[in-house]
Amino acid sequence: MPEVLKAPLVVEFPFTRSLSPVQSAFLTGLRERVVLGVKTRDGRTLVPPVEYDPVTSEDLGELVEVGSTGTVSTWAWNHEPRRGQPLDTPFAWVLVKLDGADTGMLHALDVPGPDAVHTGMRVRVRWAEERSGAITDIACFEPYDGAGAELTGSDGRFEDMVTGIVAPARLDYTYSPGRAQSGYINALSDRRAVGERCPSCRKVYVPPRGACPTCGVATSEQVEVGPRGTLTTYCIVNIKAKNLDIEVPYVYGHIALDGADLALHGRIGGIPYDQVRMGLRVEPVWTDGGRYPDHYRPTGEPDADYDTYKELV
Repeated sequence: MPEVLKAPLVVEFPFTRSLSPVQSAFLTGLRERVVLGVKTRDGRTLVPPVEYDPVTSEDLGELVEVGSTGTVSTWAWNHEPRRGQPLDTPFAWVLVKLDGADTGMLHALDVPGPDAVHTGMRVRVRWAEERSGAITDIACFEPYDGAGAELTGSDGRFEDMVTGIVAPARLDYTYSPGRAQSGYINALSDRRAVGERCPSCRKVYVPPRGACPTCGVATSEQVEVGPRGTLTTYCIVNIKAKNLDIEVPYVYGHIALDGADLALHGRIGGIPYDQVRMGLRVEPVWTDGGRYPDHYRPTGEPDADYDTYKELV
């Protein structure tokens, strides 16, 4: 059995979102070194503030300032910080009930070791030197044995309010395509397309999945298909993707390789985008050293009859 492939994979993108009036005031306050909470109808002060009462679901909007000092209510030691966490040296995750608040705020506490942190200890906010209106404006908490911080008297109204944030989203993981797709990928390196046939319905699936998606039966019989195929459907791409060196507009389509019962994805080239059509007969184009087709181009054959590929549209 061929070795099952695996490789590190990173999915990363900037997530942009708008802010509600409550969130806008909270983050703008952090930029101004002010911590705001929101008052509930029964008199509780929630920090960080939320738009709805978690108990009654009522709308909330009465903002109140709380102290930048507080008390640790619980904690856990982080001996190996990860990328993007508040500190790059070991630290404690703490829930801090700020003075004047009725709920805890989760953040990092900068202490030399787990023996230096305990429930009930007093701490204060360490503000970031450069602040932009984000939770990272609080660099971390630090031990503090002085008096409670004085309030500024802010009512949550500031100039140049923060109305949106951009948060980086990233997922690192190791991907393995499994036995069936490993065989498919290895065959592509030899410029062959290999699928697997279902022993029940006899359909050939490319790329193979290790099981028939219709019958649910395991598949193992390899079948070589293509290399030519039929364009079953397509779209014209008019927005250039970051880090993709392809000029727009270009065509991306579903291609049913000869002998396959499942259409795969591929870019269509060698033809003006406005002349691409369903039923177009295509063949793969490989680049030197490429492990998969760079794109598919017209073969010059007559277009396929719709009835021959309608089940794959």
